[in-house]
Amino acid sequence: MNTMNRALTAYTDVDLQTAVATASPVQLIVLLYDGALAALASAKGRMQEMKLAEKGALISKAIGIVEGLRSVLDHEKGGEIARNLEALYDYMKRRLASANLRNDPAGLDEVMGLLGNLREAWVALAARERQQLPVAQMAEAPAGLSLRA
Repeated sequence: MNTMNRALTAYTDVDLQTAVATASPVQLIVLLYDGALAALASAKGRMQEMKLAEKGALISKAIGIVEGLRSVLDHEKGGEIARNLEALYDYMKRRLASANLRNDPAGLDEVMGLLGNLREAWVALAARERQQLPVAQMAEAPAGLSLRA
């Protein structure tokens, strides 16, 4: 890695750490979607380049993020929405595993589309949250989500 790439990586790492440290729970969810989408876009490139080990690692990263999103669902508060999201996340993980095994870019595209749609809903929620809530209340998670460790 050359000096410029190292500097960009360091800048990106600091930028991400700052974003996470200052984010509301809703904004953290958006950051997770961003991470999954970035990993899948990179995986698709590695798939086209036939860099299969790198592709597999990136898809595994995306699957881990999707599992993380699934793990914070609060079924008690979220009810049917949480159940539907859990089923969708499970489908995405299976679809990504299949796309990885078959080197199927269409599978990656499908999941990126689903994640992108969900991300947009969370972005809209974050915007609404910023307009309606005082700063102190922004630390609370929305119904259906628990940001437990």
